[in-house]
Amino acid sequence: MGITSIARPYFLHRGYMMQKMCEPDLVLSFIERFKSKLVPVDLIRIGGDADGGYLVPDDMQGIASCFSPGVDYTATFETAIASDYGIKCFMADASVEKPPLDNALFEFDAKFLGARDDGINTTLSSWIAQKNPENADDMLLQMDIEGFEYDVLVETPSSVLRQFRTMIIEFHAFDKLFDREFLRLANSVFEKIYKDFSIAHVHPNNCCGIARHRGAEIPRVFEVTFIRNDRVSGCSASGPVVLPHALDRKNLASEPDIVMPDMWWK
Repeated sequence: MGITSIARPYFLHRGYMMQKMCEPDLVLSFIERFKSKLVPVDLIRIGGDADGGYLVPDDMQGIASCFSPGVDYTATFETAIASDYGIKCFMADASVEKPPLDNALFEFDAKFLGARDDGINTTLSSWIAQKNPENADDMLLQMDIEGFEYDVLVETPSSVLRQFRTMIIEFHAFDKLFDREFLRLANSVFEKIYKDFSIAHVHPNNCCGIARHRGAEIPRVFEVTFIRNDRVSGCSASGPVVLPHALDRKNLASEPDIVMPDMWWK
């Protein structure tokens, strides 16, 4: 899942050098804060057994709709959401002409999700306002947009994010966490989410491996499933968080698997 564009965030450009390094304690503090937001909830897997399948809280009843930016050439998650749960899926991606599969519950826009509204881009706020005129507040977000998640999450008001019961977001370029400016951005984005959400699951994408630097182990790309705080008690699990989860699968079958380093969850 993903999008392509020549306008890439500065920290994703090839050759970018981390010259403004932050102190290791600041990075470890970010990781500790992340770990403190993990909550044990019952999870189910939706989608295929590779890239495009995600673990979500077992809390699907009453979901009004699914917003899924970053379609690319895989739509196993959206297909399962529509076919198995009867949930309408709004999809957006300007890198393809249409979704890879047809479904009466798919509604597609050939646009990129970003930080502004113009002919080819739309903000999450504008997209939701257009597709969700009744202002439903129990929706699902699945976002894999190749680094533009930071632009979107900075631009989107917390009041809009709170309309989602569950958010599955793939974060990119996290090996830049020791860069002062990227850490500042990551802190801003995650603290904004932490106001209303806890972390139900985290899974490293085995596409890009794990970076090791100054005592920290950081997956370069990983998927985080967030659960809105008011939904936690209704699907809480009896045991502790354990990673990898029994339902986790490799994103890329051809590549060696990786696991979330202990320092992020134990």
